[in-house]
Amino acid sequence: MDNESIKKKKWEFPNVFALLFMLIIFTTIVSYFIPAGSFEREEKEINGINRTLVVEGTYQPVEAESINFFNMFEAVYKGMENAAPIIFFIFIIGGAFGILNQTQAIERGLNALVKNMENRQHLLIPILMLLFAIGGATFGMAEERIPFMLILIPLVIRIGYSSMIAAAVVILGSVSGFTAAFFNPFTVGIAQGIAQIPLFSGLGFRLIMWVVMVGITIAWVMMKAKKVKKDREAGLIPEEELDLEDFEADTNFNSEKFTINQKIILTMFIATICTIAVGVSFYGWYIMEIATMFLMSGILMGLVGRLTVNEIADGFISGCKELVQGALVVGFAYGVLVILEESMTIDTILNVLANSINHLPSVVSALAMLITQSGLNFLVPSGSGQAALSMPIMSTLADLTDVSRQTAVLAFQLGDGISNAITPTSGVLMASLAIAKIEWTKWAKFVFPIIIIHYVLAVIFVTIAHLFVF
Repeated sequence: MDNESIKKKKWEFPNVFALLFMLIIFTTIVSYFIPAGSFEREEKEINGINRTLVVEGTYQPVEAESINFFNMFEAVYKGMENAAPIIFFIFIIGGAFGILNQTQAIERGLNALVKNMENRQHLLIPILMLLFAIGGATFGMAEERIPFMLILIPLVIRIGYSSMIAAAVVILGSVSGFTAAFFNPFTVGIAQGIAQIPLFSGLGFRLIMWVVMVGITIAWVMMKAKKVKKDREAGLIPEEELDLEDFEADTNFNSEKFTINQKIILTMFIATICTIAVGVSFYGWYIMEIATMFLMSGILMGLVGRLTVNEIADGFISGCKELVQGALVVGFAYGVLVILEESMTIDTILNVLANSINHLPSVVSALAMLITQSGLNFLVPSGSGQAALSMPIMSTLADLTDVSRQTAVLAFQLGDGISNAITPTSGVLMASLAIAKIEWTKWAKFVFPIIIIHYVLAVIFVTIAHLFVF
């Protein structure tokens, strides 16, 4: 073999599944060194929901069987089994959004907006960012933003800005909405379900948080856009940020009209969100009812969009495919929890953590949760997977440290969301930057100030939530 054939492969960051299985292996090994123990637990009805609570001060050592080699692999299956309600919830909602995407209502609506805004360029950035933020807040817009990179980059360059500003409009718009989401079933819904608190509770505070974070992000991007326009006029913008060669094929928007049916479909989507909000607020709807509502709405939107039965089915399958990784990550994350529970070490860990921070002000514990979740997102960029991995521990730790479970969910939501705009382990981010032909290092330098602003806002929100709201 010659030297070229034995070149060392470039190191790559491990896939999230590899990381989670490594964590299962690590947890199994560590379980041999951590003493088994257990808290007493009691059932209490809080806000109409039966919640399992740890009884503080009841921790005691217990005897437990060691986890063997076979149990380690068995944990993946058991994790999938335990997470089945959440996994199928993700699949059904993903399938419903797949049908919505099949109707092209969102894409045509945005295309129509962009065409109508060409003569009002100063309003284009805030309106587009607001729409992407709504997408992030309601259906966790992530992969769905990638096609719009191809549409918006040439337009934003032509009206006097750069590909960096185009990327900021799409990425920061959707991420800011996702971070402060008031109604995202894939993060807020799943985390609140695991924490055993009413789904989408705290909606008012989250809506205020969303308005503040999205508003500040839009203002920051508009400020940067104004500077870029001046720099471009002075010839200071790199040519690669103004190159349209790779986008010429995408500058002609879809010539088909934004039809009456597609307008009706978007109205139906808004009505679905409102109906679910009423259901969870006044009728105690949970993940089964929410998934059912999305499925019914998806099929009806497909029929209004004049899709055939097979096209509706294909849209549903396509939507499920897009969320396979996120759904399975939840199962793998639950596998880690299986090891901790079967080795009876989870309560020992909780006891140590609680004792180590009990002497600190409870607001510090809440902020520590925010920091932990932010770091965890670099390893598990899937929001639903991170919720499955962390919330069983964080919600119980919250009980032991006088932090409300609602605040613990908020810390997860903000910690998970903010880093999505910068973490290199996010496939969606890296794909978006690749389309825009922007190196990650340049992007990181560009967005670093707004990321810091987001973290400052997160600290403020968590502090206010803990001290005054929840």
